[in-house]
Amino acid sequence: MHRADSTQEEGLALDAEDKSLSGWGSLPDVCLQHVFRFLLDHDRRSAALVCHHWHNVMRSPSLWRYHFFHFSGQLSKFRQSEYSCAMGYAQNLGVYLERLEVRVCPPRRPLAAQRLEQTISGLLAELIRVRAPLRSLSLVKLELDRTAWTSGLRKSLIKCLIHLLHRGASKLTSVCLNGMRNCLHQGLELLSALSHSQMRVYSHCYISSLSLEGFFSGAVPVHLNSSLPCILHHMQGLTNLSLSYSYLSDELLMALQDRQPLQTFSLYCTLNEPHSQLVCGDSWAALSSSCLDLKVKLKVDQVINTDRLARLLLPEIPLKEYSMTAFYSPEEEWSATPLLHNMLPQYRHSLQNLTLDLSNCSESLDEELLELVSVCECLKQLRVWAFLETWTVGRLLHIRLTQRVLLNKIRVRTVQNCLNVHKRCDGHTLDNVHVRHYIFQVRIYSVSENGEQEDQLEDILSSYLHLPPELDFSAIVYTFV
Repeated sequence: MHRADSTQEEGLALDAEDKSLSGWGSLPDVCLQHVFRFLLDHDRRSAALVCHHWHNVMRSPSLWRYHFFHFSGQLSKFRQSEYSCAMGYAQNLGVYLERLEVRVCPPRRPLAAQRLEQTISGLLAELIRVRAPLRSLSLVKLELDRTAWTSGLRKSLIKCLIHLLHRGASKLTSVCLNGMRNCLHQGLELLSALSHSQMRVYSHCYISSLSLEGFFSGAVPVHLNSSLPCILHHMQGLTNLSLSYSYLSDELLMALQDRQPLQTFSLYCTLNEPHSQLVCGDSWAALSSSCLDLKVKLKVDQVINTDRLARLLLPEIPLKEYSMTAFYSPEEEWSATPLLHNMLPQYRHSLQNLTLDLSNCSESLDEELLELVSVCECLKQLRVWAFLETWTVGRLLHIRLTQRVLLNKIRVRTVQNCLNVHKRCDGHTLDNVHVRHYIFQVRIYSVSENGEQEDQLEDILSSYLHLPPELDFSAIVYTFV
């Protein structure tokens, strides 16, 4: 009797095993790895306890080549300290880590800054110890010019980063240090170490991508210093460079010429940093002639001065992408008309991506915008947030159909008084359709609350029901308060 029961139990166990093998248990390792990539760290730890097979798959190096940390320097009763999490990850899985991204919540108090320094320095030191094969390093938003960072904490953090570059950066190809806000001396010391790290055993590995937006404190006149151009000149493998506009000078543009050609040069200009320095158009022309495939991307934030914009937007710049945010009141004597009518048309043969966020409540920019779109021959992406007439949407569509065939992705979204209408060009409702890599997006600010512009937009769309199937257009009507 007992033997029969035992045999029956064994049969049930075998049936259960067969069922498990026919489901998740029978998946190949490559499929499990793909699924596990979508799990958070704590979910991965739980999955690794399911069975020996999953535990072994979870140790696959491909699952641990990228990691993101967000450090705030704050303690919590309900979770492990940031220092313990970082050290545990580096000790157990740092040997696989190739891409590290660290985002910091800038500290307000010295105690939080002290915890941040301990966590980041400990993490980097442990990665050196385990010989992590880092290829990409991103450390952003440190904001070392805050009073919470004492002089000793700044020096310790910079020293640890320099040590990493000397000892653990032999395979590093991408570095992002945006928002670090160093003083001039410490910033140049760190960049010098970065440049010297190029002379290493693995001579075929060079830093090809470097992002330094907000790397120096906003009050530092970096464009007057000759050390930065010299450092960048010696980084021979650099192909993608991102800087604050306040670092730009004729000397820097010359230093970028006699080396491997740049492919992408991104500049960020903000009202809070110096941007009134004079850069000659000849320097831009020389750089453009030495880097034939150069793409310049310019992002401008709150610079609402026509003369300064004219200094920025020199016709010799091979501008491919322009993005601008400008919130201004009717009392401020500034108009976006010269920008749209005179400055941006200079790039009619090169401009591909255009983003404008304008609070033009006291002036009409419809005709200027339509004329700009019609003359820009290479335009692929257009994003506009502005006060516009609803009929402008129809005219933009007409320009796309008759002149700008590269705008192969168009979206229309109408939103007013919490009513959402998502309409595709073939008449079917659809959310966030992605057909190609070309974007045409318009957002319209409205002072009307009666839905009149929404009805007008519906009437305009009703006459465009048989557009090419690859077209996806989006417009939104916002009620402005």
